[in-house]
Amino acid sequence: MEPLYRPEGVEERWQETWEQEGLYEAHAEKGGETFVIAHPPPNVTGELHMGHALQLALADALVRWRRMQGYNTLFQPGYDHAGISTQNAVEKDLAREGKRRQDLGREAFEARVWEWLRLYGRTIMTQFRRMGASLDYRRERFTLDDDYVRAVMRFFVHLFRKGWIFKANRIINWCPFHETSLSDLELVHVERDDRLAYVRYPFADGEGGITIATARPATIPADVAVAVHPEDERYRAAVGREVVVPYIEKSVPVIADAEVDPEFGTGALKVTPGHDPLDFDIGRRHDLPEPAVVGPDGRMNDAAGDLAGLTQEEAGERVLEWARERGLLEKVEPYRHSVALCERCESRIEPLVYEQWWCSMAELKNPALEALRERRVRYHPVSQHRFAIDSLENAPGWNISRQLWWGHQLPVWYCPDGHVTVEETEPDACAECGSTELRRDEDVLETWFSSALWPFATLGWPDDTLDLRTYYPGDLNTTAREIIRLWENRMIFSGLELMGDVPFTDVIIHSTVLAPDGRRMSKSLGTGIDPLDIIAEHGADATRYGLLKMSSTQDVRFSYGAVEEGRKLANKLWNVSRLIVANVGDAQPEVRAGSLEERWMVARLDALHAQYEQTPETFDFGALAAQLYRVTFDDFCDWYAEAIKPRLYDGDEDARVTALALLERLLEYVHPVMPHVTEEIWSQLPNRRSRLIVAPWPESDGGTADTQPVFEVIQNAAEMFRRSGVRVPLDEEQQRIFDAVVRPERTQVNGDVDAERERLRKEIARAEGMLGNERFVENAPPDVVEGEREKLARYRRELDALGG
Repeated sequence: MEPLYRPEGVEERWQETWEQEGLYEAHAEKGGETFVIAHPPPNVTGELHMGHALQLALADALVRWRRMQGYNTLFQPGYDHAGISTQNAVEKDLAREGKRRQDLGREAFEARVWEWLRLYGRTIMTQFRRMGASLDYRRERFTLDDDYVRAVMRFFVHLFRKGWIFKANRIINWCPFHETSLSDLELVHVERDDRLAYVRYPFADGEGGITIATARPATIPADVAVAVHPEDERYRAAVGREVVVPYIEKSVPVIADAEVDPEFGTGALKVTPGHDPLDFDIGRRHDLPEPAVVGPDGRMNDAAGDLAGLTQEEAGERVLEWARERGLLEKVEPYRHSVALCERCESRIEPLVYEQWWCSMAELKNPALEALRERRVRYHPVSQHRFAIDSLENAPGWNISRQLWWGHQLPVWYCPDGHVTVEETEPDACAECGSTELRRDEDVLETWFSSALWPFATLGWPDDTLDLRTYYPGDLNTTAREIIRLWENRMIFSGLELMGDVPFTDVIIHSTVLAPDGRRMSKSLGTGIDPLDIIAEHGADATRYGLLKMSSTQDVRFSYGAVEEGRKLANKLWNVSRLIVANVGDAQPEVRAGSLEERWMVARLDALHAQYEQTPETFDFGALAAQLYRVTFDDFCDWYAEAIKPRLYDGDEDARVTALALLERLLEYVHPVMPHVTEEIWSQLPNRRSRLIVAPWPESDGGTADTQPVFEVIQNAAEMFRRSGVRVPLDEEQQRIFDAVVRPERTQVNGDVDAERERLRKEIARAEGMLGNERFVENAPPDVVEGEREKLARYRRELDALGG
């Protein structure tokens, strides 16, 4: 068995060396060009998950490649403050002590959070190091650093003075546990079994009525209308009349609105603007009141009368019992529907009308839309580009305030007369009346408001700094599709608004890595896989390779096989390097490609070079990983190294210096994907003067492509011999390579040439039949059709080699 490559501590040693020596910016700058990756700031309380690991593998491969090409690279590390997550974690800590944050007060609570972060936060950056991510850790930034806070305050004041930030009562997602508003993208939706109650609302002017179906009978006391579709013939005569709301016995109008779904329930909708987003929109269109009977704690409030203080379940039962006693409850049936939960505490979300700070998207989004439509920013794949445009076109008002204590407190002050003063720093007096009695708004900004500034606030904005002039705009961002609306688009419109340019030109929306059984990865479901466990077992290089190998589609099942393939590749590379280093002495690398196997290996490395050059166009890292494997494992190790081994043992100087040069080139190509094994091997090569991380990227030779057909004859001959024992006539040099690699003397077989010819003729007939079938060619996957064409071409070559 081959020894497993895992020199003790090699990953930690090379990460430490890179940091100590500051090997992040390239030493030989390429004409002053930069390459900047705007890496998403992880949650300060978060841990490395599979999405992070894939994201880092993609981004780090690109930045290492560009660094070796001589670009001045920036891979910016840092954290967002994760307002609600961090506050929730600290409040749980307090609860174990029998305390609430209100017991401490705001200032003491914030101090407690800082202390908690000092003890438990920021572990994820250590985990990023374990992945081998060559972020410039000297530049670590935090969204609550003083300079970053100043940038956030400047952004808020800028938007406020343009009239785009305002305060208003609108319906929001309210978490009754955290007692704060949440965005739509901070929710999870789960299927729940519930009940649908059919309740009759009598007409106020006589007999009859309208029956509605509701899953929330507790909100009936907040009904202000019944709505039907304007084209629903069943209710045409009812529009304009009034019905009596059960329990509160209040008359409300019957209205017509096109948003009503005539297929749901009875086709009649109870309109409760204070507790349902659809009802809220209908209510605003029809100028209806917006009473609320559910409070911020999720229980019935004082407006609910004798239901006050009850849970919604208790209140709903009481309302339905009241209706049942009066013959107004027609039936109750099982109902399964989607329910929104807080993604952090899994409490059921309450839609509430609540006064919040909003940012209008009407004008702010337009420059970003123009940039996307003109493809000045390009999302990859194209489907995600379309989604990014659609999500901006339909972007609602942005609820930017949160009812938390941890975060960027709004730069808004009120005087006793209610005047509003907005300044970056605390003002001395009210801007309107001069009062010095000022009270600051207690809300904080949502975390994504500050993260929107990441590509330039980390570089010193709003000051005009050298870093800002050097590294903005950047080049690339890579992230998951669920934060296109939360983060990507917001960085684009913020950069255009404040910097006058897009923050990056390309966005890679990487795969979502599912569990091996196809379910989403989740700790609660028991389907999560910790990438640190994978690294501990297989190494960071194998993990990086495996993730890249499985990254070609938007949803991919995690494959242990792909990671194991990466481990085998590292092992193979380690062993072939030992072979070469042990036999070249102190030779100086030089390509003297005189033999066929050397000229062919140069061509194969050139093909790998071409694959790298194609990657920024397609960002197909799966194809890059596959090509790395083929060229390293199959071409370099199994063919080239075996072919030159006799020459190395014989002390052939040309073979020695060429082998060393080609090994160097291979290491340079593999390094962006597998940095640790390549750096370790590089350090053991003769006369190394620099680290591989900043070694110059190799140039393509470009003059040996004609060797491929000649060498394929040998490979086809080897395949045929191993399969059937049949030998194909070869010229002298081809025969030398065949003998060195295949070692036919070790196989005591007598091949049957006639039988092999017959087998090949049958295979050719089969393949020709399939490719001649139009239905197969049109309907089969393109890679399957292309595979059959390649087989047919190979069978024909093999048959020709046997004389037809």
